Amino acid sequence: VLGAADHADGDLRMPDKAQTYFQGRWLEGNPALMGPLTNAMWLSSIVFDGARAFEGAAPDLDLHCERVVRSARALGLGPSLTGGEILALAREGIARFPKDAELYIRPMFWADEGWVAPDPDSTQFALTIHESPMPKESGYSACISTRRRPAPDTAPTSAKASCLYPQSGLALTEARQRGFDNAVMLDPLGNVAEFATSNIMIGKDGVVRPPAPNGTFLDGITRQRVIALLRADGVEVVEGRLTPEDVLNSDEVFSTGNFGKVLAFTRIENRDLQPGPLFARARRLYWDFAHGRIA
Repeated sequence: VLGAADHADGDLRMPDKAQTYFQGRWLEGNPALMGPLTNAMWLSSIVFDGARAFEGAAPDLDLHCERVVRSARALGLGPSLTGGEILALAREGIARFPKDAELYIRPMFWADEGWVAPDPDSTQFALTIHESPMPKESGYSACISTRRRPAPDTAPTSAKASCLYPQSGLALTEARQRGFDNAVMLDPLGNVAEFATSNIMIGKDGVVRPPAPNGTFLDGITRQRVIALLRADGVEVVEGRLTPEDVLNSDEVFSTGNFGKVLAFTRIENRDLQPGPLFARARRLYWDFAHGRIA
């Protein structure tokens, strides 16, 4: 799963310990929740979100729970729980693990029935929480992908929808075949959108420059949080058009995303970089926020 992500940002092989809430019960492991006639299984009418618990903190958990409800509605589903109800279940599930566990928290809505279009009245909900170590802070590598993010009129880009992730998977496969951890994906016009599994930011001459949201990629919750923290700390952040050449000629490159939070990229194509001061500042600020040291 992306969030697809995260996007060198993650390894989501079968976890050693997992809990899933479904229809009023907590189930262990990887329970069978759908069959071959389920609309979501063969027509991908499913959305999800991803949140993190680590070091006793679960930053912006409420925002992730609210977003999965919006994603469900954007895909034509009928969410049966509110963001607040999902938040309460998530906190209940987190409490089933050790306090220092590193967890991935994934609420999901999907359709059981429907002919091509999902039947909103058949919408199901599950919440999976499993142990998943945080990625190491050490640098990652990325290439410029041949795969592009879809335009808003060609795919449900306003939702964190599972059907968007095969494109990320193809970009990652291509990148790994070339010896890279991740891929910089472009939008339909050839401008930089994001990494295959997380949002991208570059640093140039002391300024942080993320691509401006244009509907082709999610304006991530961690992305928004990091931008706000940097600006509040006096860092200039300029959202705008970003080209592949801008990335290749930057002083530093880092990612923001739920799974890995803030990670440095130290090789883009054939150019080596160092984790820079803007990355270090962003990561420190985010950790301070996660642990309640700053608002």
